[in-house]
Amino acid sequence: MPLSPTGTIPVESSKSAIAWGPIIGGAVAATGVSLILIMFGSGLGLTMVSPWSGESSSAATVGITAAIWLVVVQWLSAALGGYLTGRLRTKWAAIHTDEVFFRDTAHGLVSWAVATLFVAGFLASSLSSLAGAGAQAVGSAASTATVAAASTSDGTTDTSAATAYFTDALLRPERVSANAQGDDTTATAEVSRILLNGAVAGGVPEDDKAYLAAIVSARTGLEAEQARGRVDAVLQRIEAAKVAAQEAADKARKAAATTALVGAISLLVGAFISCAAAALGGRQRDEEEDLIAARL
Repeated sequence: MPLSPTGTIPVESSKSAIAWGPIIGGAVAATGVSLILIMFGSGLGLTMVSPWSGESSSAATVGITAAIWLVVVQWLSAALGGYLTGRLRTKWAAIHTDEVFFRDTAHGLVSWAVATLFVAGFLASSLSSLAGAGAQAVGSAASTATVAAASTSDGTTDTSAATAYFTDALLRPERVSANAQGDDTTATAEVSRILLNGAVAGGVPEDDKAYLAAIVSARTGLEAEQARGRVDAVLQRIEAAKVAAQEAADKARKAAATTALVGAISLLVGAFISCAAAALGGRQRDEEEDLIAARL
C-alpha cells in the first residue's frame, strides 16, 4: 500500500460519500416545482380547447404545445433540484477537485431520479383515479344500455348497433307516405348480420351483395339496378369510414411514438441539467466557504 507524504498509511473514511439530506431536499423541491408547472400548463391547455365547433386549436397544435411544455417543466425542475442538492451539501474536506466534481454530479443525478419517481408516482395515481372514474361511468352506461335493450318490444337484445345506420340507409324507402309498411324486423336483422360479417371479413362477397340488392329492392320498391347502386354506395361509405378510422388510429400511434421519444430525450437532458446544476451549486458552495475562511 502506498504511503502518504508523511509516511503514514492513509485511512479511508467510514463516512458515506453520499449525502441523502441534500438529495431529498433537492428532489422534493424539484417535485413541487414540477407539479406547480404541470397544473399551470394544464390550465393554459384548457384555454386552447372548447366544446364549440371551430373554437379549439387543432389537435396537432395542442399536442406540440403540451410536449414543449413538459420539456420545459422537466428542465426547470431538474435545474432547480440539482442546484439545491449541490448547494446544500457539506464541504468534503481533503478531497481532490475531480472527486468533488464527480460526487456533485452523482448527487444531482440521484436527486433527479428521486424527483422523477415522485412525479411519476403522482401522475400514475392521478391517471388511475381518472381511469377508475371512467370505468365506473362506462359501467353505468353499459348497465343502462343493458336495461334498455332488455326492455325492447320483442324482448330481444339489439346486437347490430354498429351497423344500424347503414342498415337504415339501405332500407330507407324512396318515398315516405302515410300508408308506408311497418319495419321488417327480419330483413333488418339479416342485413345487419351481412354487414357485420363483411366488416369482420374485410369485404362483402358478391352473392351477399346480390342478396342485399334483392332485399333493398323488395323493401324500398326500387328497380334492381337502383337497389344494387344503393348497396354499392353504402358499402363504399362503410369502407371509407373504416379507412378513416384506420388513419385516425395510425395518427394516434405516430403521436404516441413521438411523445414517448420526446419524453425520453427530455428525461435524459433533464438528468444532464440536474448533474450540471449540482456541480455548479457545489462549486459555488465551496467557493463561498473558502471566501469566508479567508476573511477570518
